[in-house]
Amino acid sequence: MANLSSEFIGIKSPNPFWLASAPPTDKKYNVERAFEAGWGGVVWKTLGSEGPPVVNVNGPRYGAIWGADRRLLGLNNIELITDRPLEVNLREIKEVKRKWKDRALVISLMVPCDEDSWKDILARIEDTEADGVELNFGCPHGMAERGMGSAVGQVPEYIEMVTRWVKKHSRMPCIVKLTPNITDIRRPAEAAKRGGADAVSLINTINSITSVNLDSFSPEPSIDGKGTHGGYCGPAVKPIALNMVAEIARNPETHGLPISGIGGVTTWRDAAEFMALGAGNVQVCTAAMTYGFKIVQEMISGLSQYLDDKQIALSDLVGRAVPNVTDWQYLNLNYVTKARIDQDACIKCGRCYAACEDTSHQAILMKPGRVFEVNDAECVACNLCVNVCPVDNCITMVELPKGAVDPRTGVKVGDYANWTTHPNNPSVKAAE
Repeated sequence: MANLSSEFIGIKSPNPFWLASAPPTDKKYNVERAFEAGWGGVVWKTLGSEGPPVVNVNGPRYGAIWGADRRLLGLNNIELITDRPLEVNLREIKEVKRKWKDRALVISLMVPCDEDSWKDILARIEDTEADGVELNFGCPHGMAERGMGSAVGQVPEYIEMVTRWVKKHSRMPCIVKLTPNITDIRRPAEAAKRGGADAVSLINTINSITSVNLDSFSPEPSIDGKGTHGGYCGPAVKPIALNMVAEIARNPETHGLPISGIGGVTTWRDAAEFMALGAGNVQVCTAAMTYGFKIVQEMISGLSQYLDDKQIALSDLVGRAVPNVTDWQYLNLNYVTKARIDQDACIKCGRCYAACEDTSHQAILMKPGRVFEVNDAECVACNLCVNVCPVDNCITMVELPKGAVDPRTGVKVGDYANWTTHPNNPSVKAAE
């Protein structure tokens, strides 16, 4: 099996799979069960200042979005940071770390936005022997209304300022957790780097209301007939997370800044995609809450098998896809493909025909006996038919070779050319 040992900003773990700061990492009991199951590390559920603990609601804390098969696609969470006393958390963290020295244990923190508050809590956690701290600048509900969480993460100047405080008053590696509830994720990442952050982690949850009860007319989850926005997570947020990770990885100002990838990681493949786009490791929450801690065993075996099949090391995977992420204007406009239907695999359901005929380019013909064929003269290669087909690899996109004539345009397939030089580009005409 491939060696999955990981070292992230100097923090070693037996594999790159960490549990994210969330309910699964709220206490010693959970964390030890996670380590027993095989998780390489955890980020302890966010600690706050010493004093009266945070108060959570005593009713439902989660709303959900399901697929047609009742598979959980996303959770809406209105739970706040830990509601357990600070001294209890610190004692348990110390006990766990001393017992599990080979596992990564990072402490998530959120306190008021003043230097003394950060200095105080950092002094309290120094002797836990934890491996690092993660600054929670992402929580979009409850704490944000108190000037913490995403209220900090949405202001780059605050991110830089607080990160500087943490690096000033702590010896511990510092990860800054970023909110996705912002226009351009690169700006807060740049601020974290300027402040001295050793890494960033993303994404935190997305501000959301998942559903409305049409009998009580209250957002779900409902607390005594009222609801509120919460943080959305789970498989549904993965595409947003992948894009934001890639934006940071390929941004010249943040290129090389270590990234811990978060957002919908459910399988080894999800983890591999995050790492290929620049993440040095991944953090998981919803998958563990849905399937239990032992899901990590499938992640470990799957990623190991993939690396063996590819004959690459874990470190070789990190960032492998970043050079292939580009802006639309640089895509090859002379790359031409056409859809092809495998008649032996086709089950004659007609989904491709309905989708193309009603909503796309009328490029699929239905012939006698419900035989579906592609009309190359109309096919723009949009890939919709591939995505709606219920049979894997029944419909594929086949590239036309250089010099071939595209039946739709009557033009030969030429060399690479993009929008920056296209004659329809107004900027090109202006330059002439």
